[in-house]
Amino acid sequence: MHRSLCPCNSGKTYNACCGPYLDRSTTAKTVKQLMRSRYSAYALGGHENYLLESWHPAAAGGLTAESMSAAKIQWQGLEILNFSQPGNAGTVEFQAQFIDGNGKPGVHHEISRFIRVQGKWLYVDGD
Repeated sequence: MHRSLCPCNSGKTYNACCGPYLDRSTTAKTVKQLMRSRYSAYALGGHENYLLESWHPAAAGGLTAESMSAAKIQWQGLEILNFSQPGNAGTVEFQAQFIDGNGKPGVHHEISRFIRVQGKWLYVDGD
């Protein structure tokens, strides 16, 4: 039972935040929820299938769960800077702190794009 705080920095417990998305008991209703759950999937590891399922198939290219599990990045924290969700498209601007495979700290800043297909939010890409 996960009673610890969610890795997405929401301030909620894992079970009250990203856990239900990662265990597929519910789906994200907003782009912000999907972004947080995808970050948690990366931070926790072992959720590569969730990442693929939440990626728009046309944008995922040749990614596989196996290729994503090889990442050597330790995710340290997430900060949502801005988000917008007009209709069936949305964006989330975020910063995520990490430590790379060489022990060097860094920050990943991205504006992610999402689209809603048949009621389900999917990640498309990011700048």
